[in-house]
Amino acid sequence: MRVDIQRIESGEDEVILRYKEETGKIRAILDAIRSGSGKLYGRKDEEKVSVNPGEILYIESVDDKIFAYTMKDVVRLEGTLSGLIEDLDDVRFFRCSKSMIINIDKVERLKSLSSNRIDATMEGGEHILISRTYASEFRRILKGV
Repeated sequence: MRVDIQRIESGEDEVILRYKEETGKIRAILDAIRSGSGKLYGRKDEEKVSVNPGEILYIESVDDKIFAYTMKDVVRLEGTLSGLIEDLDDVRFFRCSKSMIINIDKVERLKSLSSNRIDATMEGGEHILISRTYASEFRRILKGV
């Protein structure tokens, strides 16, 4: 594997990863890029735990409490959805409704619904509704525009 690393003095940071096949090493690099170095911290069963952002399926606000859902756990996070979307600072997380953020990488299937809404089926089978307010932006992100 050839590695080309360049330090720039100005401009936007950029990472380009080109590969023929997604091997374990490539997958680890992708996970590191997508999740960043930061973890989110919250509570589960009165115990403080950390959550890798790459493992999060979606984050939901319920009764002014924020919960992160993974395949295995539900963790209560501190803060607000707006604050979390800034902390995640990643295009792979998308605000899909007033009360929810989804991890685009964890979407398995999409289905268009009436009134310009989208039904996103997440890994694990959970259905998330992308409201019409956010649906056009979601489609734009998927197209890479």
